[in-house]
This record gives sequence, structure tokens and C-alpha cells, in this order.
Amino acid sequence: MAVDGITVRILPTLDPSVGHPFVEPSKKINESQDVSSFLCSKAYVDIMTFLLQLNRSMFPTKSSDGSVRTWPLNSGAVEFSAPIRQLQGLLSKLEAIIEEAPPDKGPRRFGNISFRKWYQIVESRASELLDECLSPEVLQTKSLNEDGPDVKAELRAYFLGSWGHGQRLDYGTGHELSFLAFLGGIWKLNGFPKTSPGVEERAIVLGVIQPYLELVRLLIKTYNLEPAGSHGVWGLDDHSFIPYIFGSAQLSPAMSESDRIPEEGSLPEAPNPDTITNAKIVEKERKANLYFSAIGFIYDVKKGPFWEHSPMLFDISGVPAGWAKINKGMIKMYNAEVLGKFPVVQHFPFGFLFSWDRDPNAIPPPASVHTASGPQSRPNEYAPPGSNPAPGSGTKAPWAAASRPPAAAGPTVAPWAASGTSAAPGPSALPDTSRMPPGPMAPTRARWAEPSPAPSSGDLKDIHTKAPWAK
Repeated sequence: MAVDGITVRILPTLDPSVGHPFVEPSKKINESQDVSSFLCSKAYVDIMTFLLQLNRSMFPTKSSDGSVRTWPLNSGAVEFSAPIRQLQGLLSKLEAIIEEAPPDKGPRRFGNISFRKWYQIVESRASELLDECLSPEVLQTKSLNEDGPDVKAELRAYFLGSWGHGQRLDYGTGHELSFLAFLGGIWKLNGFPKTSPGVEERAIVLGVIQPYLELVRLLIKTYNLEPAGSHGVWGLDDHSFIPYIFGSAQLSPAMSESDRIPEEGSLPEAPNPDTITNAKIVEKERKANLYFSAIGFIYDVKKGPFWEHSPMLFDISGVPAGWAKINKGMIKMYNAEVLGKFPVVQHFPFGFLFSWDRDPNAIPPPASVHTASGPQSRPNEYAPPGSNPAPGSGTKAPWAAASRPPAAAGPTVAPWAASGTSAAPGPSALPDTSRMPPGPMAPTRARWAEPSPAPSSGDLKDIHTKAPWAK
């Protein structure tokens, strides 16, 4: 879709008058090389398109008379359509199931086993819940396979993948991705009304995604769910990512329908990014903003200095170019740390709505640590292909090699918060103390967080694997 010369990508919808070849979604990512195939697939294009579409809708809007409208949480600024209210009813039903599966009273370090019962109840009622909370037009979308899987089989797979793992008792960004796909599937099936650009997308974020995040946080606290695939303190967040994308958009400069998304600056009245270390300000702002709402949950479940348990977010809070710069960086980071990571996307199932088929316009991504973070397909674990060990030599232990193995790749850091160089500081390099807590126990910043002016947008173009439209 073009608005005054600005191309705005919209997730396309299916023609409801013809049949479609729905299938039971299945696992396709089995080894790290498959991640590169995923990044060239139609599913990847659709997921990124939907994410960017929702992200654009959350920027404050500027009308022709110069007035600005913002989109805070729970403000009544957005009207919810019937499909949005039906999905809110679905989330309410899921929350009520917690009463049927109260947490086990016994001591548990890793997850509460009662979550398995909660998940089993949801799984047993999934078809009934979808029938009650999705429109008949969506569920009756024509299928070419009269005796095969219907549209509900595809939606059910993403719906059940949205709540954590019933056996591992964990929750992470892969489950959050599944819920994004669930909503994207409903969008593709014409399940949301066609309105002016951004209107229904805004309602999806404020009326469905934020309540979903609140329900997930309740599940995490109730059943003590473990982080799934977390980098620990070197990750952005133990459980979620998208609230940081949409929340930073809420605080970015206002834009009109014909404007390009701003890459720097903040809404004049927006709190500074570094206020996330002030618990009182976070408590106030979390009621209106998704980013601060996610930060507030960290304060709910973690104790100690913020810079100590969340160093990545602490580092990002020092970005001088404002919330729009953070928003752009968050999208690039989501592309690399969620969509480009084998441990996260390996369980994502592919069907017709989100297809494994290659996108005809896809550009193969370069090899990177993001796509190499899973099992490799090799004929011999320690010997190069085609080599044969001498008879009786045995298989050498990998630690017994003559040369030192290369250091393991660490997590991707926030590129916009880096110094712009990969060289480690020398022994005499001094840590940045300009934004550290006072006192002798101030943290030493990671070497990728050295003080420097924020890099220009051009400096970021080759850092992450990304779709061509996500420049």
C-alpha cells in the first residue's frame, strides 16, 4: 500500500471466496542450516510484515492541524471492534482456568507441576475456545481438503504454542512469536475489520497483545515458569521481546500517515530512557506504556540493582538519540535474537498460513552466529569430511586438540548501544562512569557498552540478518 509515495507493507489477506490448501502445521527447522531457509521463507516475510505493520500503528499520530494523539494503555483512546472483544473474552477464559489448576503447594525450584494441568485443560478445550471466540467467517474459510485439516487446525497450533511448554514448564520469546502468528493468521483470514491504516492494528496491540502479556506474566508468577532459551543476564529479557518494540514506538516522535517512521528523537513529554532505573517512575509509567510495563514486571520478579540483573536494558537506556532510535534497534535485534536464533524458532510450525515455501524475492542471508546456534549436519563430529583417522588412533577428545578452540560466540548485543568497534579495550581502558550508580560497587560496563556517539543508521545496515524492507 502506498500513502503519498510512502510504501507501507500490509500483511495480505486470503480470498474468502476460494478454497485454500490448509495443512496440519509441522516442524521444519531441525538444524542450524534450516534457520537460513526460514529467513528466506514466505512465513518469515509474513511475520516481519505483520510486526512492522503493528509497530507503525503505535507511533503517536500528527494531524493536519498539528495536534498530536498518543496511544497509552487503558486510556480509552482506541475503540475495540467485535473481533478484538472476542479475543479479550478468550484471554479471560484462559485466566479463569487457573482456578481449576491451582499451583502445587510443595517446594519447587524449577516450575510448578500444576502448570501441566492448566496446559492440559487448555489443550482439551482448544477447539471449543476457538469456536466461541473467533467469528464463524474465519472458522468457515473454505478448505480444498474436504476430509483433511481445516483452518482451525492451523490456528490451533499457534494458539497452543502461545502459552509456554507444558512439560518443560517454561515460557519464552518463541511462545510469544507463536501468539503473534496466531493473530497474524486471523488477520490473513479476514478476521479483523478493514479500516483506515493503523486503526485496527492499534486495537490489536492495546486490546489483545497487552492483555496477553499480562496473562502470561500471571502464569509465570503463578506457576514459577522458567525462561525458555534465555541468555540470562546477557539477554534482553527472560521471557518477552515485543513489548519493548511497541512500547518504544509509543514514546517516539509523532508522525502523519504520509511520513516515514522517524529514526531518532522522542515525544516531547516522554520520560527519558534512563528513567527505567528509577522504580518510582517505572511504577507510574507502566500503567500507560508497554516498554515500562515490561520493565515493571522485571522489578516484580527480580531484586537487586537494575544494572546487575538486566545489563542489556541498562545499557540501552543510555542511548542518546531517543526512543525512535531504540525502536529501530529493537526491531533489528528481534530479527537477529528471535527470528534468527535456532533455539527460539526451532519449534515454530509451518503450514499454509505461514508457509515454509521460499519467498521469490528473498535474498539469502550471510552466515552468522545467529544461524549457527544450533546442531550442525556433519558426517563426523571431530574430523573434516573425507578424512580417515589412522588405524588404532581412536577418536580424540575435542579438548585434546593441539590448538586452542575458538571462543564461543556470545549473545548479540544492542548494536545501537555499542562503540562501533569490535576491538576489546586495552588493559588501561577506564569504564564509563557517567551513568553508573554511585559508590564503590558501581558495575564495570561490558566492553561493547563503551561510551561513544550513537552510530548513524548507515552503520547498522550490515550488523544483523534482515529482510530487504527492514532497512
